[in-house]
Amino acid sequence: MTTNPPAGGPGSTDVTARAARPVPVSELDQIVRGEHGNPHGVLGAHPHEGAVTVRALRPLATRVVARYRGADGPRETELTHEHEGIWVGVLPVPEVPDYRLAVSYGDEPIVVDDPYRFLPTLGEVDLHLINEGRHENLWQVLGARVHRYDGHGVEEITGTSFAVWAPGARAVRLKADFNSWDGREHPMRQLGSSGVWELFVPGVGTGTAYKYAVLGADGQWREKADPMAAWAEAPPATASLVFDSDYTWGDQEWMQQRAAKQHHREPMSVYELHLASWKKHRDGRHWSWAELADELPDYLADLGFTHVELMPVMQHPFGGSWGYHVTSYFAPDARFGDPDGFRLLVDRLHQAGIGVILDWVPGHFATDEWALARFDGTPLYEDPNPQRGWHKEWGSHIFNFGRHEVRNFLYANAIYWLEEFHADGLRVDGVASMLYLDYSREEGEWSPNKYGGRENLEAVQFLQEMNATVYRRVPGAVTIAEESTSWPGVTRPTSDNGLGFGFKWNMGWMHDSLGYMQRDPVHRSWHHGEMTFSMVYAWSENYMLPISHDEVVHGKGSLLRKMPGDRWQQLANLRAYLGFMWAHPGKQLLFMGSEFGQESEWAEARELDWWLLDHPEHRGVQSLVRDLNTVYAGSPAMWEKDTDPGGFTWIDGNDAGRNVFSFVRRGDAGDSSGEVVCVSNFSATPHHGYRLGLPAAGVWDEVVNTDAEAYTGSGVGNFGAITAVEGEHSGQPAYADIVVPPLATVWFRRRD
Repeated sequence: MTTNPPAGGPGSTDVTARAARPVPVSELDQIVRGEHGNPHGVLGAHPHEGAVTVRALRPLATRVVARYRGADGPRETELTHEHEGIWVGVLPVPEVPDYRLAVSYGDEPIVVDDPYRFLPTLGEVDLHLINEGRHENLWQVLGARVHRYDGHGVEEITGTSFAVWAPGARAVRLKADFNSWDGREHPMRQLGSSGVWELFVPGVGTGTAYKYAVLGADGQWREKADPMAAWAEAPPATASLVFDSDYTWGDQEWMQQRAAKQHHREPMSVYELHLASWKKHRDGRHWSWAELADELPDYLADLGFTHVELMPVMQHPFGGSWGYHVTSYFAPDARFGDPDGFRLLVDRLHQAGIGVILDWVPGHFATDEWALARFDGTPLYEDPNPQRGWHKEWGSHIFNFGRHEVRNFLYANAIYWLEEFHADGLRVDGVASMLYLDYSREEGEWSPNKYGGRENLEAVQFLQEMNATVYRRVPGAVTIAEESTSWPGVTRPTSDNGLGFGFKWNMGWMHDSLGYMQRDPVHRSWHHGEMTFSMVYAWSENYMLPISHDEVVHGKGSLLRKMPGDRWQQLANLRAYLGFMWAHPGKQLLFMGSEFGQESEWAEARELDWWLLDHPEHRGVQSLVRDLNTVYAGSPAMWEKDTDPGGFTWIDGNDAGRNVFSFVRRGDAGDSSGEVVCVSNFSATPHHGYRLGLPAAGVWDEVVNTDAEAYTGSGVGNFGAITAVEGEHSGQPAYADIVVPPLATVWFRRRD
């Protein structure tokens, strides 16, 4: 009870006894235990019999006073301790005023706003869409969002809205640094039947650390990081962090042009990068986003790469996972700085003309108990069926693709990275593991789908939903599947019952070509088909040719070390292979370090062997990659018809005895102008007087020769050009007798 004196002046204290709005003790007990589904129905301000009852939950307080403005000026009402940390008082005003709580803990009072006087920050439409699994802007309503109220006509109120989906929870509390990690002070309310728990806390902003204390259906409390957190503490710390971006983008020109992108008909040369080990400080610390932004764009632009693919930048606790065991899907890796730092990196890359592709991992997630696993005491995000919900190969949980809210979480996450961080594409990791129910499972360890097949129909539905949504929402974006099987229609449109990806990694080409290259040249003629087989199926999908991190780690050796022979031969083989790869139909992807002949196998704990660039032979490999990218980008024949059989013709794909492959690349011109002819000699001896069929008579410039002295090759070549004369050879109307260097690839382009 409180008392109220006769009308007093400013700062007067109400002392007249009035009846507080009654609440059963059983409900108060629920509030204290944190088990009340609607604490706002008890706490906060509630009109009652012509006055306003205020209840506050302050378990450790010694005194609580409500401060507000009455008709005659500022007033105070002292609250009485009612029940185990719950304080109550009656304000003698007819309507709820704009009040604050002065809370004492044995010393000077701390004046705070009351979270329980605010309406929900999610609307009915939001909750309806969440229920149906159709909220494409999920990150704008869930998670921790800095929110501004108009102050009910008094002043703007800024704070943070915390909202989390936990439908199986009996209760959720908010633990944070602003309440000394005492979740008792901040129980959250459940919003209808949506499964969403929400609380707006005034005065809280960027940098605030928090977690959710979730009382599961099993009666067990769990401390959980926020699945929708925009930022997180750097490992080994595990709390989520509030973040409100104030970044101003400078890539408007890039973004305007992006919407018109037609990736299949444009040059695309991708540099795959692991941010933590590209470069490091001498003491082993990671470079920051800003440091990467100062150097990486210029490096990539100088080498002529059109895109960079970043291995997962989402928050992950174990660096050795390389980011593929994610705990916070909406938070950039805090090891490098805050989310606006990542925006800066993307911005600078765009301004340098470099597109940004992000590795994305929707197939499985980390098992850490403070993250997504059994989030509300039930298998909420993971499939409850252990035959579908556990990834044996990677020791991780598999998402429940049959639950529409989980699919919503994932495809909204895809849109989030593309829209909020201006990413240009997503490379989807482990697609094959998602598509097959028997992936990495023995007989008896999996159950067929409803038609008796091994296809994971729910995962197929998710991938189709994700791709269709991405291409509708983000024109000019691209999705890329790491899919290692012969699943039909990976890059076919979803309208034609395909999965809807823009590109598929050509794992078959990668395995076959590397297998061929690792053989000594004297044995290659017996395996000639390993280099030609890719053209049998080259037009079945839209392909990307990947030499990725997986091929230079775990005992596989660096790309250079895969090559046979002495050091000169290894470097020559590498240069020849890169020349062949760049000319082959499909967009190319190369893992960092391979562009200068990285000596040692990649290890995430240390930076690349940059010291190798002190040696001319490694600078030569780097110079070759620069020139390959330059000539490639300037030759439409190399990319305009990457997905069209009309863009490629073998000149001679059967010269196994001499380990030579020759072919033509064509663009849209429709005649021989601009055509590029590639000749690769994977034998250790040069071929003099090699008769090469050509599409037209005339002068053909030697625009690339991987054996050039500039790359520390032997300098064997054709003095910059060849002249073709009319006469049929190898199905071509003209020919020239050329010199083919040893262990080398040569490109010829017809002179206009």
